[in-house]
Amino acid sequence: MGFPVAVQIYSVRDDAQADFLGTLKKIKAMGYDGVELAGLYGNDPAAVKAMCEEVGLVPISAHVPYAQMVEDPEGVLGQYATIGCKYVAVPYLSEAERPGGEKFAEALKNIAMLGGVAKKLGMTLLYHNHDFEFIKLDGKYGLDVMYDTVPADLLQTELDMCWVNVGGEEPAAYLSKYSGRAPVLHLKDFHGEKSEDMYELIGIESAAPKRPGNFEFRPVGSGLQNFPAILEAAKDAGVIWVVVEQDKPSMGLTPLTSIEKSRQFLKSIGN
Repeated sequence: MGFPVAVQIYSVRDDAQADFLGTLKKIKAMGYDGVELAGLYGNDPAAVKAMCEEVGLVPISAHVPYAQMVEDPEGVLGQYATIGCKYVAVPYLSEAERPGGEKFAEALKNIAMLGGVAKKLGMTLLYHNHDFEFIKLDGKYGLDVMYDTVPADLLQTELDMCWVNVGGEEPAAYLSKYSGRAPVLHLKDFHGEKSEDMYELIGIESAAPKRPGNFEFRPVGSGLQNFPAILEAAKDAGVIWVVVEQDKPSMGLTPLTSIEKSRQFLKSIGN
């Protein structure tokens, strides 16, 4: 028995912006069971809920900008409770807020606060990592410091398997470390080496000089990741949902054909 599979809508954001309902229908036809939101694409929460119900996709979770949640915790998180999301994730932290930054301690307090608000609304707060959390702070990864500081009842993991690998850890082994605290898992594939320009692939530009890089995101099963091992570890870790994400297409594919290829691969290995 495999996992229910969702897709992060950010992977097909331009399609969703142009035709949200039509994009949901295409996602459903590919064999996905749910979606993870990244914005509402001009729709109100009730409309998003209705469209997901119409198509037959579970709006399992959402990536919501940290600053928006901190500015209006009840209002912003309440939107996703209305949609029916079970999980809401902190998707990214600015340089000042991330581990090692001057506002890291403040961010941890805010994340704990947001976890409490989410809990009152019947949701669970997640943290979605990149590779920058794998900086060492007093001998421990910043990501581990986060989970050691904020209690599990206020913060669960949404480990991104690509960024765990890029951060220097073996994905399946690191996932096992958070057994029982990893309800949602990001499946992301890649090829190439870590480079200064790789964050431009997720829309973060830098003015710093950079060397050319060959790093690219790939459909699940088309890159360097060992997904059979990851999925086996996911079973042992108590993962409930897996989420396909590809920040930018490659291999000459469109965003939609990329996520379709990912879904086909997962079916081919029994998920």
